[in-house]
Amino acid sequence: MSDMLNQNAHLNPKVFDEDVEQVPSRNGFGEGLVLAGDENPNVVGLCADLTGSTKMQAFADKFPDRFIQIGVAEQNLVTIASGMAAVGKIPFTSSYAMFSPGRSWEQIRTTICYNDRSVKIIGSHAGISVGPDGATHQAIEDIAITRVLPNMVVIAPADSIEARKATVAMAKNGKPTYMRLSREKVPVITTESTPFEIGQALVLYTGSDPEKKDDAAIIACGTMVHRALLAAKALKEHKISVRVINCHTIKPLDKKTILQAAEECGAIVTVEEHQIYGGLGSAIAEVVSQNFPVPMKIIGVEDHFGESGEPNELLEKFGLTVDTIVKAVTQVLRMKEK
Repeated sequence: MSDMLNQNAHLNPKVFDEDVEQVPSRNGFGEGLVLAGDENPNVVGLCADLTGSTKMQAFADKFPDRFIQIGVAEQNLVTIASGMAAVGKIPFTSSYAMFSPGRSWEQIRTTICYNDRSVKIIGSHAGISVGPDGATHQAIEDIAITRVLPNMVVIAPADSIEARKATVAMAKNGKPTYMRLSREKVPVITTESTPFEIGQALVLYTGSDPEKKDDAAIIACGTMVHRALLAAKALKEHKISVRVINCHTIKPLDKKTILQAAEECGAIVTVEEHQIYGGLGSAIAEVVSQNFPVPMKIIGVEDHFGESGEPNELLEKFGLTVDTIVKAVTQVLRMKEK
C-alpha cells in the first residue's frame, strides 16, 4: 500500500503497520514551544495550572523569567496574554480545550480577536478521546466557537511532529491562533521532512494511478487523519480509490485543494473528532456548496455530549471508526451515481 502514499508528503513508511509509533500531539507542542522560545525572546508562556498536562513544563524550566503560572483562572489567562501581546510579546496560553477556549471565549473574542492580538491559545485534551474525564471535560465544540471569530486561525495537527511544526509556525504568523491537541497517543504519520504550512492542506494518499481520478476524497483533521488512511487502504481492497487530505488548518481553509478534490473526485467525506455542526465538515461544505457542489457526508459526533469511558470505546460508540468512514464513502458514491 505504501506505493499509493503521496511521495511528496514524505509520510512515515510504517503508517499502515500495527507497530507504528504513537505519541500524544500535546508532546509536540511542548517541544515546539521550547524551539520557538529559542528562536525569539519575545515568546512567553502562560498556563492555567496545567503545566504538566499541557506539556508546558519544559518551557517553564528553560525560561522561568518568561513563564507565568496564572492558576485556575482561564479568563484572566487569555486577558493577560492579550495585554502582553499589545506590548510586543508573543504569548502562548495553555489549558484544557474545554476551559480555554471554552470558558474564556468572550475574553478571547473581545480582548484578543477584536484587537487582532497575536496570542496563541492551546487547547489540550480536546475530543471525546479524553476518555474517563467525561462530557464536562470533552471539548467537541471548540473548532466551531473559534473558527467563527474574525481574525482567528484554527489548527488541528494530525500528530506530535505536526504539532511541533505548527507551534513554531504559530510563533511567526502574527495572528490570534487556536490549536487543539489530544491527550491520548495517536499514530505518528508524518516525518521531519513532511511539508507543513499554515493554511495549506496536504494530499497524503491517492488510490488511483496518476493518470486517473479518484472515486472520492476523504478530508480529515487531527486524530482522525490516521483512520482516514486506514479507511483508504480498506477501500482500495474493494477497488474503490480515494484521495486522503490532511486538512490541519480549518481556518483559513485551503480552498484550492478542497475544490480541486471536489472537481476531480466528485464526492467528499469529512472526518473529525468534533460535533458535526460548525467544525471541519461544516467549513468544507460552506466552500463546496458555493463553488462546486458534490455529494458529501460529514462524520463526527452527532449532536451529543461525550461520556465517560476508555478512548477507543468512545470512538467506537460515536462512530469515529474506519468502518464508518468506509460506509460513508460507499454512500456518497451511490449519491454520485444518481
